[in-house]
Amino acid sequence: MAKTKIMAKTKIKSWIKSHKIEAILIGIILILASFLRLYKIAGYMTFLGDEGRDAIIVRRLLVDFDPILIGPGTSIGNMYLGPLYYYLIAPALLFANFSPVGPSVFVALLGVVTVGFIWWAGRSWFGVKAGLIAAFLYSISPTVIIYSRASWNPNIMPFFSLLCFWAIWQVWKRRKYYWLVFAAIAFAFVLQSHYLGLLLAPALGAIWFLALIEARYLKNTSLYLRYSIFSFFVFAFLMSPLLIFDLRHNFINFNAMKTFFTVRQTTVSARPWNAIPQMWPLWQQFVARVVTGREETFGKWVAVGLAGVLLWLWGKDKKINIHPKEKSAYLLILIWIGFGLMGLGLYKQHIYDHYFGFLYPAPFLLLGGMLNQLIDNHKIRGIWISGLAIIFIAWADLTNIPLKDPPNYQLRRTARVSESIRKEAGDQPFNLAVIAERNYEDAYQYFLEKWNTGVVDIDPLRAEETIADQLFVVCEKPESECDPTHNPKAEVANFGWSQIEKTWQVDGITIFKLIHSNPQTQ
Repeated sequence: MAKTKIMAKTKIKSWIKSHKIEAILIGIILILASFLRLYKIAGYMTFLGDEGRDAIIVRRLLVDFDPILIGPGTSIGNMYLGPLYYYLIAPALLFANFSPVGPSVFVALLGVVTVGFIWWAGRSWFGVKAGLIAAFLYSISPTVIIYSRASWNPNIMPFFSLLCFWAIWQVWKRRKYYWLVFAAIAFAFVLQSHYLGLLLAPALGAIWFLALIEARYLKNTSLYLRYSIFSFFVFAFLMSPLLIFDLRHNFINFNAMKTFFTVRQTTVSARPWNAIPQMWPLWQQFVARVVTGREETFGKWVAVGLAGVLLWLWGKDKKINIHPKEKSAYLLILIWIGFGLMGLGLYKQHIYDHYFGFLYPAPFLLLGGMLNQLIDNHKIRGIWISGLAIIFIAWADLTNIPLKDPPNYQLRRTARVSESIRKEAGDQPFNLAVIAERNYEDAYQYFLEKWNTGVVDIDPLRAEETIADQLFVVCEKPESECDPTHNPKAEVANFGWSQIEKTWQVDGITIFKLIHSNPQTQ
């Protein structure tokens, strides 16, 4: 082991010596990426109900050794992701002494690693300049930065989706069949971070099939299929907690997915050809939101430019020196993007920025490869065109950089509100409710559980045991819109008839202390 480490260090030092300028440039890019993701992360990170829920579950895993079989719930009723994300962030929460900042820092660092991964993939597929351009533009993308500095399950998708295609590339073009195992592991992580990861399946399947054809031509079919079968079992093992959960709960997850795809025709189209007219608008939206700093008009022009340059390069491949490896890399990226956009085109609801997470690295690699081709084949003119493209895109990104906005301080505010409730509750049991537009109890409950307070969730089936003598209602709306004694929310209604005993504010958040009252006095 020690000998292997020494050899690895020697190789790295040797590489840096022979690639000094590239090493310096990627070093600067990684430092920039780290700054944009880690600067005041405790102030900028999101910490609402979803993040609080995740922190509660992972803390229970670490403190109570309560194994996790399912991950976060989706916006679709009774449909859950797998638990891999929770196990992934658990060490970060532990090392941070159970501060929610720990998992957010981990996700941010994974985002920095993704920048480095894009550089390595770009240089391997298209050349040094392509890798540096792709990594630089990815590192400063406002949308990518926003989703790289908070602990949320979709935020790990870019790294693992890139790992999927890097692994399947190794199988297809370098005939390293053992990389199928890494592809299976990466795909399991993608799928358990968001079910949109399913859209990678046809793209990965297409490349797997191309690799199978080559393996058959080389008379390696038997070896290839053995690795494929082993990889399938690795994937099945990583997905098995969901199966165990379903077996214990009457296939609740399977039935929810079945309903989603067979009944919810207002959400998903069952006709693949319906997606085709949506692909170009989605491509323009994707480029605008992810590549060009959310500048819609400029993004549409860049989307047109990327498509145009690609067609031009492809049409002149006999006149322009495009290496077969580069053509294969273009094909891989186009399959990645094409199937992704087609899948999103079947979705009938609004497409949020994080829905594109499994595609984030793809356009940057495509852009880096194209600009690299222009520079190599058209020298001065190519340098001018590429330089202007990089400058305009960087300007759009840096103009809308998230650090321009003040920190939201959600974590600090949540901790202060929770501390105030703890002091007011004393050592007595209490119930908790939150009235808000986009938040719920778990963000506050995380701190209250961590501090071993008497917070109790009301269970209508065990009302006498779980309804306390006091209910704290945290209202994030204007005080005039709160009306905590008559709010229809279950956490308030289940408490029963109540009256306000005390009202106060912490950091602009109104807190009500409610106690039971006689219904005849209401």
